[in-house]
Amino acid sequence: MTHEFSEFSTDAILRVGNESLLEAHRQTRRVDLFTFIRTKDSKAEVIVDSIPFTLNPHSVLALTNIQYLQFIEGEDLVVYQFNRDFYCIKDHDQEVGCVGLLFFGNEHLPLIHLDEKEQNKFNVLHEVFVDELETKDNIQAEMLRMLMARFIIKSTRILKAKDKAGVVIHTKDSKIELLRSFNLLVESHFRQNHSVSFYADKLFKSPKTLSNTFAKLGTSPLKIIHERLVLEAKRLLLYTDKTAKEIAFEIGFDDASHLSRLFKKHTLLSPSGFKRQLKSTS
Repeated sequence: MTHEFSEFSTDAILRVGNESLLEAHRQTRRVDLFTFIRTKDSKAEVIVDSIPFTLNPHSVLALTNIQYLQFIEGEDLVVYQFNRDFYCIKDHDQEVGCVGLLFFGNEHLPLIHLDEKEQNKFNVLHEVFVDELETKDNIQAEMLRMLMARFIIKSTRILKAKDKAGVVIHTKDSKIELLRSFNLLVESHFRQNHSVSFYADKLFKSPKTLSNTFAKLGTSPLKIIHERLVLEAKRLLLYTDKTAKEIAFEIGFDDASHLSRLFKKHTLLSPSGFKRQLKSTS
């Protein structure tokens, strides 16, 4: 059974279910959502970024929203999928954020093995997830974000503890590696630098090279920068009392109207309109 949570005010999406969530990936396609695949008593076979490998029983695989997946086989899986507006809108510690060790912060593909003790903990956490997804109230969104943070923290701890069989799968796709590096740089510098040329210089590439490479992955350098700026503006509107003008200056806009135009292009609302909508749905 698939459970889905969506939040109209922030465009957040969370899906929790089984292998049916991966059926669209019988043919290779981009993941688009941050995805965790957890096996139980049986193995699963997948291809990620053209590299086939096996998920042994009681394993967790973490995928970013930019990777390409083909689901070959597997049953009784636990699958979590979410977008940046669900999890990344909160200000997390660097290790467990959307550029943390499980995602863009790792140059390899994390595959985590769960021992019996951890299996029980993850099973209990999943039951709480499902229960919360079936509980509709005004704190549901925050509860679900807290649960996902718990899942990511637990997975990160296991990955860091090499003696607990945290494993990394080496990938060889230079395009994905360039995109990962670009996202990391954007995370560090987006408040001060909005131009593609700044990041191209950091990566010793030309802006044209970045654009051509990212086009093959279905995105663009400028789109990534703009999406990160809009996400940060949403976060500050949601979790602080700062005005749209204050937020614009905080994330590097000399003129608040520039942020307003960008924000409206991505959300169809002005920052102030977004704030009013949040208040009306709270």
